[in-house]
Amino acid sequence: MNKMDTPDASQRMQAYLQKIATGPKMSKDLTEDEARDALTSILDGSVSPVRAGIFLIAARMKLETVAENIGYWKALDQTTIKRKVPFEKILQIADPFDGFNRVPYFGFFTLPVLAMMGLPAYGHSTRSLPPKFGITFEDLLVKHYGVSPNDPLEKRLALLKKYEFGYLSTQHTNPSLEALRDLRVEIVKRPMLATLEKMLHPVIASSGGNFLATGYFHRGYEVSMLAVARLSGFDKTIIGNGSEGTTFFGVHKDARVFIDTGEKEAVEMKLVAQNMFKKKSHQQIQEAYRDLKSETSSLEFLSEWGGKAFKDNQGPAAPLIACHAGTLAHLLGMFRTPQEGFDCAENILKAGKCYSRLMKYLEEIR
Repeated sequence: MNKMDTPDASQRMQAYLQKIATGPKMSKDLTEDEARDALTSILDGSVSPVRAGIFLIAARMKLETVAENIGYWKALDQTTIKRKVPFEKILQIADPFDGFNRVPYFGFFTLPVLAMMGLPAYGHSTRSLPPKFGITFEDLLVKHYGVSPNDPLEKRLALLKKYEFGYLSTQHTNPSLEALRDLRVEIVKRPMLATLEKMLHPVIASSGGNFLATGYFHRGYEVSMLAVARLSGFDKTIIGNGSEGTTFFGVHKDARVFIDTGEKEAVEMKLVAQNMFKKKSHQQIQEAYRDLKSETSSLEFLSEWGGKAFKDNQGPAAPLIACHAGTLAHLLGMFRTPQEGFDCAENILKAGKCYSRLMKYLEEIR
């Protein structure tokens, strides 16, 4: 075939659409390579926004196969900016990039606690996306604390290295993905990007202790996520159905959590708060969660109550932050039980050092 006969990106996309967008009975699956090529063409702008939008909608309506999701993830992975950091281990927390808007969730404040527990950690997110347009880590930074969304990656990385916790967005880690924001707003529905952007690996520990904690909402998506985890370069991946798809496991309901280390099959666990903590701690956690169920999530509310927890371990956010940090640290092998992790996090909150540490971080990043 000579160069004149080689299909260009637009022609290849037309062929892919003819496969996946022909109705519930006639649609066919793409191969891994076709899926990778299709999303690569969207990310690099080789196809029109109209075709890109139709493809993203059709791919989700058809329901993606594991092979397709691997192909899509490879397209995202090859456009991700990756940097090494001088840590023996680091945890990425990747909650849904469309945020949360139900029970207030204090994952933003869990990161400094994990750092003080001896586990460097960062949140990977973006400014909120459809369909929820909920609250994300980046929303708190930009909309509440006044951080520029356009500050450079190297600045965020320098602060991560200094404080051993931090926050990155796709603006820093994958500009090609971030450039699809307007398109995602227009198509309204959640595309496959929402599943796979949580599996990206932009920050790499120099000594090889790379951990990911992320979540899923609809049962079945953990299958593709676990398949991608095997390719992503993380040494341990934790995937569970936490509150509103976050990594806050086992409190709002019993949680199915999968832990993958790339060896054999992923280990499945059932996390039940009543079995994870002593009676007193469990009661604290449940009462705090119940108290917050009637509250409306807002940037101001999260900042106020997260700050109270950091200053003197007061308010309903405190036991939830300790629960979140303690559970993740336990799942990563730092503590024998979630209760031991909870006790360590609670002592850190009581000491009040997290507040000044977070304030210094925010002062430097602005």
